[in-house]
Amino acid sequence: MQMTRIASGCGCDGPMVADALMSVDDAVNRALDLVTPIVKGQVVALGDALGWVSDGPVTAPRAMPLFDNAAMDGFALRASDLEGRCCLPVAGTVAAGDPPRDLPHGTALRIFTGAPLPKGADTVVMIEACIDKDHKVHIARKPAPGMNIRLAGSDQDKGACVLHSGARIMPHHIGLLAANGITHVTVTRRPRVAVFSTGDELCSGPLAPGQISDANRPMLLALAAQAGAEVHDLGIIPDDKEATAKALSRAAGKYDLIVSSGAVSMGGKDHIRTAVEAAGGGIKGWRVALKPGKPVMFGKIGDTAFTGLPGNSFAVHVGFQLFVLPQLQRLSGQMNEPFAPMPAIAGFNWTRKAGRSEVFPVRRVGFDAHGTPVLQRLGRSVSATLFPLSGADGLAIVSAETSGIQSGAPLFWRPFGTEGGQA
Repeated sequence: MQMTRIASGCGCDGPMVADALMSVDDAVNRALDLVTPIVKGQVVALGDALGWVSDGPVTAPRAMPLFDNAAMDGFALRASDLEGRCCLPVAGTVAAGDPPRDLPHGTALRIFTGAPLPKGADTVVMIEACIDKDHKVHIARKPAPGMNIRLAGSDQDKGACVLHSGARIMPHHIGLLAANGITHVTVTRRPRVAVFSTGDELCSGPLAPGQISDANRPMLLALAAQAGAEVHDLGIIPDDKEATAKALSRAAGKYDLIVSSGAVSMGGKDHIRTAVEAAGGGIKGWRVALKPGKPVMFGKIGDTAFTGLPGNSFAVHVGFQLFVLPQLQRLSGQMNEPFAPMPAIAGFNWTRKAGRSEVFPVRRVGFDAHGTPVLQRLGRSVSATLFPLSGADGLAIVSAETSGIQSGAPLFWRPFGTEGGQA
């Protein structure tokens, strides 16, 4: 990485050396380079598979539907039996779950949705088009053969892929797998992620004077769990290099990824960099041309990847979405998607200082004539508060070169609820 010299603030010090800012794309690539897909899979029961990632493709063991069946309630008959007549005697009833039966010539069978089509029937007339009276059915309009029948194999072929490798298993996958009689699925082991916060000022309980509640660690634990990780809480670590190095040494080798918040900048108590090195690790990247969240740090301790996020809460949220979530996706064998893949239209004017990419919360306020969402920017350009997220529908991003946005300009955004999922 390129190094740049920063002039000191007084003449008694030598020049400070700091890493140049990485672009967001470069930082994402460095984050991804630290992790490799987990290769060890395990078999889980279908009822326990929600949120896991498929370790390989699953193919249909049979065609679906299994047999010809009625697409709606009505009467099964031969269309030719209505030549010169409009009434047929009703010879019985076929319900879903009944075994297949023959259709006597010149008759109709009352049939319910999903019931097997009687042998000899070639159409089902919906009940709304019939008059059912005195064991006869009156049909005013002659039906065409094939009406309201779901043919065997018309939904899916035998051998069709019903779950792709690397897919995050969602409720609709479970339904499809169950419909195919599949009771177990091979999944990738969940990424093991450790999370801790740093800071003498942080507290998880009643606050003493000068303390603040730790918001970052609970948020990171929730975000990682939502992304499908097996999450471990390492608590709050004080602003002490030795204590931080000790915690990192204990965690290295036990987890696929360690994520921290705080102590990654250049302040007097920012010990993460030296603690990683004291724990036997190395820094692979530091400081991103990003607002909020410039002091992001990437490293490795043995085989364990490390991502250090800033202390400000909105910057932590943004850093997780941009860097940690792609790491978890790669570990799980999922395809990495762009941070903000959805097109939108700005519903606001904004002048900003170019030089860093910027992520900001947005609310959807409508749609343009083409159905593209129109977004309103929320909050100010700050990194400490999560409050603007309370009214947001997602996050948008502008490039480092952008100095202003006019209403009607194109944007790209990530709606909340699309993180870590893959159909």
